[in-house]
Amino acid sequence: MILTWLTKYRDFGLLLLRLGLGGMFVFVHGWPKIQAGAHQWKEIGSAMKYLGIHFLPEMWGLLATLAEFGGGILLILGFLFRPACGALAFTMTVAAILLFKLHGNLGEASQPIELGIVFLSLIFIGPGRFSLDKQ
Repeated sequence: MILTWLTKYRDFGLLLLRLGLGGMFVFVHGWPKIQAGAHQWKEIGSAMKYLGIHFLPEMWGLLATLAEFGGGILLILGFLFRPACGALAFTMTVAAILLFKLHGNLGEASQPIELGIVFLSLIFIGPGRFSLDKQ
């Protein structure tokens, strides 16, 4: 087998993944949306109409923003890891549906689809040894 010796660094690899994804969701996705305020939350939350939910778009947008910001922090810490990954997977599902409906092709929705697959997979994999949710 090629490079099988790297298997002993599995937990370190999960830590790198958590730090990278979590950091991006905190600083690139979540924090700017928190700063943008209620107008942007309403715009984000209006995506729920594609799931047949037409009420309180500001609330749904705020929940998506908190999933990205707070979920990113929880990913970094490896705390409440699986619920955070679930919230992020759901958020990415809604984002993918929105982009697909707006643009009509899979290519435009590919980034949230890929991230959703990663978060769904992480629910099964877990946070690894270097986390507050130690396995």
